[in-house]
Amino acid sequence: MSSRLDDLDLHQTLSHEQSETRVAAAQLRLSQLRLFTAGLLEPKVVGPGLLVLFEGIDAAGKGGAIRRLTSGLDPRHVRVVPIGPPTEEELRHHFLWRFQESMPGRGEMTVYDRSWYGRLLVERVEGNIDDDAAKLSADEIVAFEKMLVNDGVTIVKFWLQISDDEQLVRFNNRQGDPLKQWKLTPDDWRNREKRSAYVRCINSMIDTTDHGHAHWDLIAAENKHFARVAVLETLIERWVHDLGRRGYTVPEATSGDYLD
Repeated sequence: MSSRLDDLDLHQTLSHEQSETRVAAAQLRLSQLRLFTAGLLEPKVVGPGLLVLFEGIDAAGKGGAIRRLTSGLDPRHVRVVPIGPPTEEELRHHFLWRFQESMPGRGEMTVYDRSWYGRLLVERVEGNIDDDAAKLSADEIVAFEKMLVNDGVTIVKFWLQISDDEQLVRFNNRQGDPLKQWKLTPDDWRNREKRSAYVRCINSMIDTTDHGHAHWDLIAAENKHFARVAVLETLIERWVHDLGRRGYTVPEATSGDYLD
C-alpha cells in the first residue's frame, strides 16, 4: 500500500525566473497578513498566533525555505527557533516541556526549524523509544496541537522531501564548499545510512499526526525553486483559511503600498 510520501511527485519544477516572481508576490502578501494579525493595519485587529513548523529529510532545503519566508517580514514580527537535541535539563521533563516558552501568543509568529517531531523520528530510529512509546507520543502531540489551536494558535506543518540521489548530490556539494561544510556533520551521513528506517518512521508520523487542527503539507523539494514557492503559497492559503474560519475579515491582497 502506497503512502502519501510515496505518492509525492518529486519531478515538479519551476524556473528561477518563475520562482523569483512568485516568491516576491507571496512575500508581499505574507507581510500584509503579518501586519494585519499583529494589529498594525486599520482596523487594528490582533489575530491568532501563527506557528509554522518545518521538518524534512536532511538537505531538503528547510533553511532556504525559511529564509524566503522570513526575509520579507520585519524581524521584529517573527521569531525563528532552531530545534536541536534536548539538553540534560530538558531531558528531565516531558518531551514537550521545552517548547512552551517559544509558543506564539496572540498577534505573534514563530517559525520552528525542526520541532517536537524529532520524538517520532530520530529518537525512534535511534531506539531511544519503542513503538508503544512512539504511539503514546504521537497521541500526546495531537492532543497538544489541538490544545494550541483551540487556544488561538494557527499551526502550519511542512515536510520537505527529496530523493536519495538528490540528497547525495547535495551532501557532496556541501562537502566541497568551504562556506557550506558546516552544514554537513557525521550524523548526517549516519542518518543517510538509515534512510529506510527514517522513511518508515516518517510515514508513520504523517499517518498518526495529520489531523483536522494541524494537517501535514508535504512539499516536493527536489527542485528548490518549486519548493520555496510551494511553501510560501501553501502557508498563505492555510493562514487565510484559518483566519476566515475564526471569523476575521481578511484584507484583500494589495500592491504592497502598505509596506512603504
